[in-house]
Amino acid sequence: MRRPLIAGNWKMNGSSAFAVSLAREIAAEAAGAVDVLICPPFPYLPAVVAAVNGSAEKVGAQNAWHEPPGAFTGEISMDMLTDVGCTSVLVGHSERRHVLKETDTLINAKIKAARAAGLQAILCVGELLEEREAGQMSAVLDTQMAGGLAGIDEQVLADVVIAYEPVWAIGTGRTASPAQAQEAHAHLRNWLRTRYNPAASERTRILYGGSVKADNALELLQQPDVDGALVGGASLKAASFLPIVRAGCQVAG
Repeated sequence: MRRPLIAGNWKMNGSSAFAVSLAREIAAEAAGAVDVLICPPFPYLPAVVAAVNGSAEKVGAQNAWHEPPGAFTGEISMDMLTDVGCTSVLVGHSERRHVLKETDTLINAKIKAARAAGLQAILCVGELLEEREAGQMSAVLDTQMAGGLAGIDEQVLADVVIAYEPVWAIGTGRTASPAQAQEAHAHLRNWLRTRYNPAASERTRILYGGSVKADNALELLQQPDVDGALVGGASLKAASFLPIVRAGCQVAG
């Protein structure tokens, strides 16, 4: 059985004191049958890493640049993330795709750089509302997977996590139904099976992200191809994030 991963994406929120306090609250329950990951804003990463040191909670970044350290004003390298204690990095989040216009080619370069640096890469994929309504979900996911994982062999894939985030369900209060989530996850797993092999497909964790909350987490996580959650707004309070962690533990047994 794939070990569930519950990840919190704090986006551009909080302060240093807020970040440390929230990280410690979550760390108190970050043990058991699931992996717990939090992704604070860049400035708070060192303080959060220090705050959760010795716990089972892991810390990741929301983004990074794919080039080695050098003349890239305003960017953060993968080596800098590992230097401050990060274990993971989000790549291709829908806000970076659609607001900041990141392409599959750039996302692919970031995945390769992350894995070369020893970071777990969490590749985010998902369709817009108009694409779903036009029956294009499968085609959009196929394009994003093929572009994001171009040149990625099975060995490198071993520490890549896929996060399915229907863009129409992010921060909108709308959530894909468990059946809709399972349909997309099954499609992604079949893509991996076809592109790689059954073993790689069964090994890869696929998270659901899109208005995951305490009251819908259990039903979503019970779907056979849903291996965890990438949580946005609900990750900003321990009282709303920890019930999702507990739901993951319940599913994992």
